[in-house]
Amino acid sequence: MSMTPRMLTKYRKEVIPAMRSKFGYKNVMQVPKISKVVLNIGTGRHVKDEKMLEKIEKDLSLLTGQKPVPTVAKKSIASFKIREGMKIGYKVTLRKSKMYDFIDRLISIALPRTRDFRGLNTKSFEKGVLNIGISEHSIFPEIHYESLKDVFGFEVSVITSAKNKEEAGELLKLIGFPLKAN
Repeated sequence: MSMTPRMLTKYRKEVIPAMRSKFGYKNVMQVPKISKVVLNIGTGRHVKDEKMLEKIEKDLSLLTGQKPVPTVAKKSIASFKIREGMKIGYKVTLRKSKMYDFIDRLISIALPRTRDFRGLNTKSFEKGVLNIGISEHSIFPEIHYESLKDVFGFEVSVITSAKNKEEAGELLKLIGFPLKAN
């Protein structure tokens, strides 16, 4: 028996009632929810460095609790020195309890550790999807400073079932995302 993640409990006890009163949903199932979180990383200049690719894969699995899927080049591009089938990135799709655990760590630990952080821009919304660019993976507590040689950045996409920007913004604000007004 596993414990219910803190964010899921908060969603059920606080967010659903608040969203129902604000938007007038008659049914609990109408309330938008976070459906998945996708982490994307492009290997960039490390595309030929096998040790660095292993480190990126290891660190991503530390952050998410599951093995990242390598993304491969669909065709060769000579000017970028990329051959068809080369690993050019990794992606991880989180759902259910792993997703809520990751969101909790992102909101309460990682984002406040970011240098000069003043909130997430609401312009980074697109049809219920919030995209967050993280420039240093070292802001997460799972990454030990002693093992840091290279720091890499990645993108986090929080996908909601909201129908519009207003509903998605309210949902993420109630969950605890530090959104700043434009």
